[in-house]
Amino acid sequence: MKEGEILTWTEVSQIHKTRNGIYQKNGRLVSLLTDFGRINSCYPDRFETDGVIIYTGAGRRGNQKLDCFNRALLDAIESAHRVPLFCKLRVGQWKFLGFWRVASSEYVFDESQNRMIWRFRLEKAS
Repeated sequence: MKEGEILTWTEVSQIHKTRNGIYQKNGRLVSLLTDFGRINSCYPDRFETDGVIIYTGAGRRGNQKLDCFNRALLDAIESAHRVPLFCKLRVGQWKFLGFWRVASSEYVFDESQNRMIWRFRLEKAS
């Protein structure tokens, strides 16, 4: 895969084996999906000006929990391993955004959603 390459879901699903945004196996983060809130507004991921992505944790309603998905992201801070990130452009079309590392996290109150959410800082991996 080359960064910027447009892929089908069949190609993405060879790596990211579930429709959930966070794919983990045995507690280890494997890969991530996003749409930057364009399709699913409860996950308002965003690019920052310094080449960083603020990634919203798992959980659509109520306060997000430290479940196996958010725990995998949290644990990835310590392991510092690289994971692929795919952005949904439209049904069946995904863009490979390269490899990223989870650098830090915060559990914060999001006023627009009126709930506590996990936010993870993703940094581009070289």
